[in-house]
Amino acid sequence: MWKKISIYTTIEGLDIVLGRLDALGITQAEIDEGIEAIDSYLHDAAEFWDYADPEEINGDKTPCVAAYIADLPENKSLIDSIFPAIEELKGMDIGIDMGSLEIKVHNLKEEDWANNWKAYYKPLCIGEKLLVCPSWENAGDTDRKVLKLDPGMAFGTGTHNTTRLCLEMVEKYVCDDMSILDLGCGSGILSIAAVLLGASHALAVDIDPIVDSIARDNADMNGLGDEYKILVANILEDTNLQESIRQTHYDMVTANIVASVIIPLTPLVRDFLTPDGIYIASGIILDRLEEVKQAFEASGFEIIDERISGEWVALSAKAI
Repeated sequence: MWKKISIYTTIEGLDIVLGRLDALGITQAEIDEGIEAIDSYLHDAAEFWDYADPEEINGDKTPCVAAYIADLPENKSLIDSIFPAIEELKGMDIGIDMGSLEIKVHNLKEEDWANNWKAYYKPLCIGEKLLVCPSWENAGDTDRKVLKLDPGMAFGTGTHNTTRLCLEMVEKYVCDDMSILDLGCGSGILSIAAVLLGASHALAVDIDPIVDSIARDNADMNGLGDEYKILVANILEDTNLQESIRQTHYDMVTANIVASVIIPLTPLVRDFLTPDGIYIASGIILDRLEEVKQAFEASGFEIIDERISGEWVALSAKAI
């Protein structure tokens, strides 16, 4: 068992509470800046997403510092020392608002907290041919193409509306021996699915270095080798990569990102595709659908498929 000891304060008070714990010998703690700070961050970094609910990301409205201490007899005095130390802090005049400095203690079972979500991620049938199966689950007997997946810290499990819509479109439009360009590949789920469904090879590109190992591991898990390549790059800024792709051309380009990236990306995609190529884009919220459609039209695309699930839209298009 572990004790999670949360001390509620203000943004300004976080460092002071951390210093107080450090003086007690508690040198590692979790900082939760609260919903207001998260909302501010989401606003400042809006180019990377179009929709996010701070309430869904973080349930605590108030900033806090949380210490995790093993619930062992030898740690009792350490745990007990936190309460008078914070009480003493309440009486100090340090010139800033420290908030309530309320302390809450929760008992936690011995478990891998980072893996708790795995209990809720189960094999998922998508479209008519695919079964997305977590690497720790057994797919069982099935006639579907099984895509084994461990998303790790990267986006893309198949459960989100945008990924599911893209997978359905990939299944519909992929043909044998197609070449695939997966922009914003995340876990690699879209391009790996395309190869499993008959594509000859794929290039997966993402700005996040973590996908270099995650997408590669997922490709290996599904038996993909040299036909699956991964690049960590910013496709909007890397002009050398843009030129290399223009020279190569791909039969299908997928981009499950967000509207604010898809809009400037779309003119580039027009040059990346073969004459009869298919462009699949998602991560588009309904409020920005018309903007994205205008970008498609301005770049010489005709939309051939539009699918909506909840607040999310996926589009397939061909060059005209």
